[in-house]
Amino acid sequence: MLSRIVHSRTVAQSRITCTSKHARSAVFQSLSGRTLSNSARLNHDAANFNPANLVTPQLGSLKLPKIECEPFKHYAPGSEEKNKLKAAIDELRVEFPKEIPCVINGQEVKSGNVVEQICPFDKNVVVARYHEATTRDVDNAIEGAMAARHAWESLPVADRCAIFLKAADLVTGKYGYRIMAATMLGQGKTAWQAEIEAWAELADFFRFNAYYMKQIYEDQPPCHSQYVWNRVEYRGLEGFVLGVSPFNFTAIAGNIPGAPAIMGNVVVWKPAPAAMLSNYLVYQLMMEAGVPKGVIQFVPGSPENVVQRSLKHTDFAGLHFTGSSEVFKTLWKDISSNLETYKSFPRIVGETGGKNAHLVHTSADPDNVINQTVRAAFEYQGQKCSACSRLYIPESMWNSQVKDGIVKHLSEMRLGDPTTDFTNFMSGVITKQAFEKIRGFIERAKQDKDVTVVAGGVCDDSKGWFVHPTVLETRNPHSETMENEIFGPVLTVYVYPDNQFEQTVELASRTSKYGLTCGVFAKDRYAINAALNLMRHGAGNMYVNDKCTGAVVGQQPFGGARLSGTNDKAGYHLNLMRWTSARTIKENFVPISDYRYPSNQEA
Repeated sequence: MLSRIVHSRTVAQSRITCTSKHARSAVFQSLSGRTLSNSARLNHDAANFNPANLVTPQLGSLKLPKIECEPFKHYAPGSEEKNKLKAAIDELRVEFPKEIPCVINGQEVKSGNVVEQICPFDKNVVVARYHEATTRDVDNAIEGAMAARHAWESLPVADRCAIFLKAADLVTGKYGYRIMAATMLGQGKTAWQAEIEAWAELADFFRFNAYYMKQIYEDQPPCHSQYVWNRVEYRGLEGFVLGVSPFNFTAIAGNIPGAPAIMGNVVVWKPAPAAMLSNYLVYQLMMEAGVPKGVIQFVPGSPENVVQRSLKHTDFAGLHFTGSSEVFKTLWKDISSNLETYKSFPRIVGETGGKNAHLVHTSADPDNVINQTVRAAFEYQGQKCSACSRLYIPESMWNSQVKDGIVKHLSEMRLGDPTTDFTNFMSGVITKQAFEKIRGFIERAKQDKDVTVVAGGVCDDSKGWFVHPTVLETRNPHSETMENEIFGPVLTVYVYPDNQFEQTVELASRTSKYGLTCGVFAKDRYAINAALNLMRHGAGNMYVNDKCTGAVVGQQPFGGARLSGTNDKAGYHLNLMRWTSARTIKENFVPISDYRYPSNQEA
């Protein structure tokens, strides 16, 4: 609310009475201190209004509707939600291949440089053809975003909240089944995997970002000297944010631009090539919710054209990234090498890889270990940064029950098209490149004398990119698949002596260069306590007697350290704080009468 007063005063003092569109644009140009191209000027939403009419008085305090996690639907046979989802899949499939443009300043841009998004479980199906941005397109996107920045940052908090609360309702209403269908067809997810993130988590991101933003704005100094009032404004960054989103979560694709935007920033968003259709629908949804032109620029393209061009721009102010650790390290180095170019030190926020473990104690429930591990390792083909790829288990439990239980479940597990047969638990991995990488790990493991293939090990790309769920048992706790992220349906098991639980937990922590998620399974409270302490820096999300995947916005803030990222907890106030630049204002109500202090006087 305080920021609203200040922005209102700023605009009011300019005493603007312009009426023509070009004159109004010129006023916003002067306020932002920028020279705008004709394209950026004419497509800048705020230029369509008399700035005097955008001065919003503070006539009440802000209270949001009750914010709760979106409930999950279960798609039981014959249920309404299953019928609606099947209809959406059929309708969307008819539209293939969908043409997807860049969208810059609200205008579709078709470069003619077209790339295809291929269906993971049927490589003969082209889901979409999208236009890659040229360097000129990227320059126009940055210019347009900077032109929109001042008006967007100046928009009252209530208005920004309203836009993203409406976006959440569009997710759970008009767009929901269509986005789920695009996620299933384009990214190879089952109905449940699409439901929990492309529907529920996406809506939760939008709603809880508004909730946490309000908390941040309400955080004000608790103390004031006599005759003094202190207050803090939470400004957007002085520049644009580059958003780079991954293929594996449609919800993250919405949060990558959405989180900086709700805090008053403008975003140049590079969506993932292998998730282009669902990401485009999310973009359209945000525009329908009321995000002004230029605030979020939809810019598919090559890393060279989009990312490197953005990182070299003087107005680059932040990076919001989810992807591989190696790419993130490269981008961090690139940003460091360009520091002399920037107006300010950029904010760098990244969620990257993981080599996540289930740590099992002898007191654990074997059936729970079996079921939770199968889900964590193989749902969505292991293509989650939080997926379980290491299992540390006591010898007695592995040999007596767990090994056979996992093998039995995998022998029954169905692979195939998740859109025509909902009984399929797994689908194809995302691309041919991913398939070849995973197959390479499996083939090398087969040649390793310390490794035994317990289940799976089959790779089949005759129709789609299918990797059967694979379990490897290793005698070497430092074998390749125990240390390196695979990002596929491969679980490596290390069997330890029953009396070496603590030593094994320490081993698990120091083995991995990552620090994302971990599950500990035990009934013994001392074992649980020891594991939590020993893994203090080994995982940013710890789960007790639960699988290491499935964090829910508003319940388990998600993120890890080490080479798993900056641990800024997406969907939480910690992430939103990275997209603000706070300003402190001290206002003195009573003039001083002398420049000297009492200590300067002598009796």
